[in-house]
Formats: sequence, structure tokens, C-alpha cells
Amino acid sequence: MYFFFRYSSNFADDLALLSHTHEQMQIKTASVAAVSASVGLSIQKGKTKVLKFKAEDRNSFTLDSETLEDVESFTYLGSIIDEQGGSDADVKARISKARTAFLQLKNI
Repeated sequence: MYFFFRYSSNFADDLALLSHTHEQMQIKTASVAAVSASVGLSIQKGKTKVLKFKAEDRNSFTLDSETLEDVESFTYLGSIIDEQGGSDADVKARISKARTAFLQLKNI
């Protein structure tokens, strides 16, 4: 079981955290929030997403008493990451983009 957490902080790039347990992820989340605040950054909770890989624990994560959104998939650094942990969705999306680009070349 893995928990994958994606942040989008002010003036910083995306950050991903990985943990094996819900408790570890909640601790990491609080730590990142505290360190970010100490240097004047805040975590945009509306852009923060939680993805759970094969997790039986369906409890929500919170940050400053606000529940964070659970998602089934999202794009991180150009790749689609989903709950299954595989690359099928990413490969299909890349093939579709390549097909679209190829078909545009046929008109030249």
C-alpha cells in the first residue's frame, strides 16, 4: 500500500511525497507545511491532491483541519499516474498525442 501526495506551493514547483502508511503521510504533510511556512511559503490546499495506490485505508488527509481531495489519477512531470500504479493510461495518452501529431503532418 502506498500513498502518493501532490502539493502545489506558492512560488515552488510540484512536490510529491510517498509513504507506506496513512500515519506516515499525515506526519510528512504536517512537516512540509511547517517548513514551508517557516520560509514564507504556503501550500495551496485547493491544488493539493492525494492519490492512494492499492490502499485499503480510505481515510481522508487533512492539512490545517481542511480535508484534501482524493483523486484516481493526475499528471505529474508529464506522466499520468493512477491508482493502479501502472503505465497504461500514460502510454495511451502518449500514443494519442503522437497520432494527432502524425495526422497533422499528413496535411503538409
